[in-house]
Amino acid sequence: MPTPDPLDILPAMKKKTLRHLDSLCASALRAGVLLCLLVAPLVHANDELLSGMKNEISRQEQQLSANAKKLNALQSALKSQEQSIAALAKQMRDANASLQSTEQEIATLNRESQRLEQLKLGQVELLKELLNSQYRQGKHSGLNALLSGKDTADMDRMTVYAERLSKARTDAINDLAATDTELQLKRHQLQTQTEKQKALITELAADKAELEKKQQAQKKTASAIRRQISSDKGYLAELRSNEKRLKAELERAAEQARIAAEQAAVKMDGLAKYKGRMQWPVKGRILHRYGSAQTGQLHWNGIVIAAKEGSEVKAAHDGTVVLSNWLRGYGLMVVIDHGKGDMSFYGYNQALLKNVGDTVKAGEPIALVGNSGGQTASALYFEIRRKGNATDPTPWLTR
Repeated sequence: MPTPDPLDILPAMKKKTLRHLDSLCASALRAGVLLCLLVAPLVHANDELLSGMKNEISRQEQQLSANAKKLNALQSALKSQEQSIAALAKQMRDANASLQSTEQEIATLNRESQRLEQLKLGQVELLKELLNSQYRQGKHSGLNALLSGKDTADMDRMTVYAERLSKARTDAINDLAATDTELQLKRHQLQTQTEKQKALITELAADKAELEKKQQAQKKTASAIRRQISSDKGYLAELRSNEKRLKAELERAAEQARIAAEQAAVKMDGLAKYKGRMQWPVKGRILHRYGSAQTGQLHWNGIVIAAKEGSEVKAAHDGTVVLSNWLRGYGLMVVIDHGKGDMSFYGYNQALLKNVGDTVKAGEPIALVGNSGGQTASALYFEIRRKGNATDPTPWLTR
């Protein structure tokens, strides 16, 4: 058999190779199409997932922003309500003081009226006796004496006696008239004070009803705030924000205290010498102690003392008021500077009785106990800071 020419074999191999290449290309094309068909939906799905996540993040951020705005609005409403309650509580306190003063005046007027009534009775009896004496004296007039032949000396004595008797009668009549006038005045004053007392009682009843109404609104707002920050994370963030705001206020207060100390005639010597001798601001059971857990990693910087709503909060030591205002998380708060970087704090109050710059003595009323700042019960928050650092206040107070 003749051997084929290589040149004759080449076209046949070329055709076979081309057919194989065509087959490979077709397979590759089919695989590519299949890969594209498989990859395209996956890429699209990832894009959609990423887009969905971005949208969800955006939605959550908007929700957080809305929640923050709502919380701020609730805190503003709480501040307004608690300031309104404070004004009303002070008004009621003043009205009560006025009522007590009026009742004392009424008691004094009653005693004065009774005294004048007795005085009038005595003066009437005296006048009766004088009139009887004058009547009897009239029967023995100077003419009768002359006709009876009595001497001149006796007549002179009788004349002097008659003149004195007449003057005593006139004085008695004038005294009785003056007593009667004073008695009428006292009766009028008594009537005026009694009417004032009735008006004050009516005013107090109306104030009490209004106060209860405002307190109910305050409780609803405080409850809404607690729901808004119900999660530990939210509560922790709120507490940290409150602490930050307090520090900012403290810095301002410290600067005011420094200026006040420079201007003060009497220098304050701090608390160092008075440890264990400071007065308790209120009497009551300690609900939270210094250093006990508040939430998460936060601990109480002071103590919380249960006390009756409206009872007086008293300064623990002498000092100057450097803060008297509503502070988020602490409600209506008073801060007293005692000198040398020592300060005492009184929070959760219903009303504030002192203004910034006022000098106070230990035991002097500075506020009224309440539940401001969104608290659930009536209590006082009390804290002592030395050079900006909180310290356990209990050892500083009298045993």
